[in-house]
Amino acid sequence: MNRLLISILIAFMAIINSMHAKTITVCNSCEVTSIKKAIALASDYDTIKVKKGTYKEYNILVDKPLTIIGENYPVIDGELKGEIITITSDNVTVDGLFIINVGTSYTEDYAAIRVQKCKNFLIQNVVLEKLFFGIYLEKARDGKVFHNKIIGDAIEEYNSGNGIQLWYSKNILIEHNYVERVRDGIYLEFSDDCTIKNNVSANNLRYGLHFMFSNNDIYRDNTFESNGAGVAVMFSKKIKMYNNIFKENWGTASYGMLLKEINDAEIIGNTFEENTIGINIEGSNRIVYKNNNFINNGWAIKVRGACYTNSFLSNNFLYNSFDISYNSNINDNVFDKNYWSNYTGYDLDKNGIGDVPYRPVKLFSYIVNRTPETIILLRSLFIDIIDFSEKVSPVFTPDNLLDNNPKMKKIEW
Repeated sequence: MNRLLISILIAFMAIINSMHAKTITVCNSCEVTSIKKAIALASDYDTIKVKKGTYKEYNILVDKPLTIIGENYPVIDGELKGEIITITSDNVTVDGLFIINVGTSYTEDYAAIRVQKCKNFLIQNVVLEKLFFGIYLEKARDGKVFHNKIIGDAIEEYNSGNGIQLWYSKNILIEHNYVERVRDGIYLEFSDDCTIKNNVSANNLRYGLHFMFSNNDIYRDNTFESNGAGVAVMFSKKIKMYNNIFKENWGTASYGMLLKEINDAEIIGNTFEENTIGINIEGSNRIVYKNNNFINNGWAIKVRGACYTNSFLSNNFLYNSFDISYNSNINDNVFDKNYWSNYTGYDLDKNGIGDVPYRPVKLFSYIVNRTPETIILLRSLFIDIIDFSEKVSPVFTPDNLLDNNPKMKKIEW
């Protein structure tokens, strides 16, 4: 009860303060010519309006609740000297700035905007270029990163940073951002209860999205395209992945999505198209894969081991070189009511379900796993013969890895 009263009192005081807030205008010909000076002059809940122009500033500390809004995208130029804006107060909004030339360091993670140990923040309509790290949330919570554009110029991983990074943060909404040419587009570490939706993360050196030790998060309706290694979700649980597009993530060590030590997750309604591997799975259990499209991938799904009690239900597997790759002869995963473009069975009772079970693991995929060089034989008649022999009498692949109810037509949702 006391906590509730305190929260109500704080909210009431914030309303009172905002009623008395003033606006400070910053421009090159104004009385106030720098953002730092405006912050020093401002009272809690004031608005700082930055007019169009170029402001050569860095190490801007926002240590009180303020709204900083740019008019026609003023340029904040850090001149490669260090971090540009650091927020250490609750209730801060940064809106409409163009920030360039973040400093690069091998000992410190300089960011264009850092939010540090505070809550109730909003970063929106910001353009970031020539950066090290873009937006860095450190032990932050209850905030929103909305409609920003982050364009890096990363060439090598060791001297580049991430576009949007969360570290020990909670309940963050990351929505409608565009991120490209950084190390990892969006990175979460020890960050729970976050939502990542309607973002585009493309052409990044390593991952479009990277999860580590983060639980109860959801990412949906995002596009991850042409990233160095795709998307990695690792050492996390209860992640919901809905309606994302994973496209054209090509390379010898690339995939649409990597799952490593993921448990109790849902992967529903996604499209994996033209990736070296659609989903690469290792040590991941109790995951539901449902209503996904796997189109023109090298491998649709590659199961590397220690993956148990997973369900693959009502997915479309369309024109992949290999639908399922499996490196064990033990299976307790369920494949049911999927559509397989390589299925050649029949449906005599016309109920839309094949009368003959489909065996998605080919012997050749087993061989390629062990001897990658054999991939050059992919289209040969010899391979068709050995795959047929394994289909008739399984020896190397799990004999119970079957879809007993293969769909005869592509599934529409």
